[in-house]
Amino acid sequence: MSSFSGLNTALSSLIAQRQALDVAGQNIANANTIGYTRQRANLASVEALSSPSMFSAGLTTGNGTGVTGIARLGDIFLDARVRAETGSASFAATKADAYARLESTIAEPGDLGVSDALQKFWVGWEDLGNNPGSAAFRNVLLENATALTQRISAGHAAVATQWGQTRTELEAAVVDVNSSAEMVAGLNQSIRGVLVSGGSANELIDQRNQLITGLSSLVGASAVERSDGTVDVLIGGNAIVRGDKAYSIEINANSLTMGADVTVSWKGGAQLGAESGMVVGMVNTLATAAKGGILTGVAADYDTVADKLISMVNTQHGSAVTAAGVAGGAFFKLTPATPGASAAANFAVAITNVDEIAVGKPLGGALDGSMGDAMAQLGKDSGGPDALWTAFVADIGVTSRSAKQSAVITEATRSNAEGLQMSNASVDVDEEAVNMLTYQRAYEGAARVLTAIDAMLDTLINRTGLVGR
Repeated sequence: MSSFSGLNTALSSLIAQRQALDVAGQNIANANTIGYTRQRANLASVEALSSPSMFSAGLTTGNGTGVTGIARLGDIFLDARVRAETGSASFAATKADAYARLESTIAEPGDLGVSDALQKFWVGWEDLGNNPGSAAFRNVLLENATALTQRISAGHAAVATQWGQTRTELEAAVVDVNSSAEMVAGLNQSIRGVLVSGGSANELIDQRNQLITGLSSLVGASAVERSDGTVDVLIGGNAIVRGDKAYSIEINANSLTMGADVTVSWKGGAQLGAESGMVVGMVNTLATAAKGGILTGVAADYDTVADKLISMVNTQHGSAVTAAGVAGGAFFKLTPATPGASAAANFAVAITNVDEIAVGKPLGGALDGSMGDAMAQLGKDSGGPDALWTAFVADIGVTSRSAKQSAVITEATRSNAEGLQMSNASVDVDEEAVNMLTYQRAYEGAARVLTAIDAMLDTLINRTGLVGR
C-alpha cells in the first residue's frame, strides 16, 4: 500500500464523521418539529484494494470509512398501529360529540326542558278543572300550551340545525380527504425521484406520514409501502392513492335535507366502504332513522312525542264541552297540515279564544270542570307523551354516556400507541449530544492521524539522503 494511502484513510474518516455530525445536528434542530423522525448516519469500513497475484503487496489494511446511508429510525408497525387507533378514536369522538351537542339542546333536567313544559301544561288543566269559570286560568293554560309547542318545535329545529351543520362539516372533511390524497400522491412522486437519484428523502417521508395519519383520522386509511419508496393508501381495501395517482371521493348530491340518505362514495363509483374515521362517524350521525342515524332518530322521537300529545289531547278535548255547551274541537293543529310533515316542527295551539277551551262533561253545566281533571291525568298515562319523553331522554343519556366512555377508551389506546411511536422515533437531545461528542472525538482522531502522516511524509521526502552532506 502506498505511503500516501494513509492520507486518504484519514480523509475518509474526516468526511464521514462530519456527515454524521451533520445528521446529529439535524436531529437536534428538529427536536420540537411535529412529525419529525430521528435519523442516523450508517458508517461502514471501506475494504482494502488487493489483487491476488505474484507481485501483490501482501496483507494490507482497509481504506477508511464512509457513510453508506442516512437511516430514518421509524417503525412501520408502530406507524400502522397509530393509524388504526387514530381512525377508531376519531370515529368514537365524532359520535360522542354528536351526542354531547344533542344533550345541550334537550336541556334535561331543567326549567327549559320539555318535561317541565309538560308538567306545567297538565297542571294548567287541573287548575282550570278546579276553576272552570276563571278566565285567568284559561289564559294561563293557553300560555303553557303555547310554551310546550314552542319547546318541542325548538328541540326539533335544533336537531335539524345540527344535521345541517354536520352535513356541512362532512363536505369540508371530504374536501380534506381529496386534497390530502393529492398531496400524498405528489410526495410519492418526489420521494421516488429522490431515491432513484441516490439521495435521502427522509424529510419528505415524514411529511407523507403525517398526511397519511390525517387520512386515517378522516377515513380510517391504511398504508402499504412499495419497493420503489412509494406508498399505496387504502380505504376499505380500495386505493385512494396508488403511486403518483390519487382518486377522489364525494357525497351523494341528493342529501341536502334531514331524512335523506347520506352516503360517501368513490367519485362515479361504489360506496366508500370505510369502517372508521371522522367521515364515517358523520355519515352514521346523518343516516336515516332506518339505518340507525343519530339525528334523524332523535327527530323521529320528537315527532312521536308530538303525535301522541296531539292525538290524546285532541281526543280528550273533543269529548268535552265548553261553558256554552258547545263540543270542544281540536286543541292542537299542524301548520301546515301536510301529509307526512313533521309533527314536532309544525304543530301549534289551535284555540285562539279562551272561551273555546272545553273542560266540562256534556250536560254537566256551565261550571262543570270534571273533564279538565281527566285531561290532567293524561300526564300519568303509561303510554302518554310524558312517558315517551322520559324514555327518550333516558335513552339519549345512556347512549351518550356509552359513546363518551367509548371515546375516552379509544383515545387512551390511540395515545398509548402514539407514545410508543414517539418513544421510538422522536429525538432525544441527550442521546444526540453523546453522539456528537463521539463523532467529534473520532474527527479529532482522524485529524491527528492526518497530521502524523503528513509529518512522516515530510521527513521521508525532505530529509532522506541528507546524512553526510
